[in-house]
Amino acid sequence: MATDRIILGIDPGTIIMGYGLVHIKNNKPELLATGVIKLDKLEDHALRLQKIFERTIAIIEEYKPDELAIEAPFFGKNVQSMLKLGRAQGVAIAAALSKKIPITEYSPKKIKMSITGNGNASKEQVAAMLQQLLKFKNTPQHLDATDALGAAMCHYYQNSKLTGAAKSYTGWKAFLADNPKRKA
Repeated sequence: MATDRIILGIDPGTIIMGYGLVHIKNNKPELLATGVIKLDKLEDHALRLQKIFERTIAIIEEYKPDELAIEAPFFGKNVQSMLKLGRAQGVAIAAALSKKIPITEYSPKKIKMSITGNGNASKEQVAAMLQQLLKFKNTPQHLDATDALGAAMCHYYQNSKLTGAAKSYTGWKAFLADNPKRKA
């Protein structure tokens, strides 16, 4: 795994899709960009999917990410909402695949756990932790953007473990001693 790379994180949605990019330099993450794509003005679901594809391609062409980390749809009670969310995710994945970018999918619980240490953390807790970790001043208006950033950071943490860049710990006490800012 290269030590200098860009990870694009996406929080798929058909009303608001969040995206966040981190630049990994010498195994240290830096915030590159974050934002949302608002789709609520488009009535037709197919047009929303087209916009997701086009904007994802534009983000890829602008920032040239090496990898995509995307949040997996969670299982809810509304089947129609899940279907639409799955389509949005699929279109974003297709955009990345069309540009030959490797994709990794993470569950919302996995993302929250890797950022805050709590798989049931709120969106606000994830945003606050990312603000500390990446040292940005203003939390974005839409937490979909920080959710996407969370996916990118989760991917960074998972790959740090795989490449041996991460340290292993004997317990929470040792982990928190080395990572005081990661305490939620």
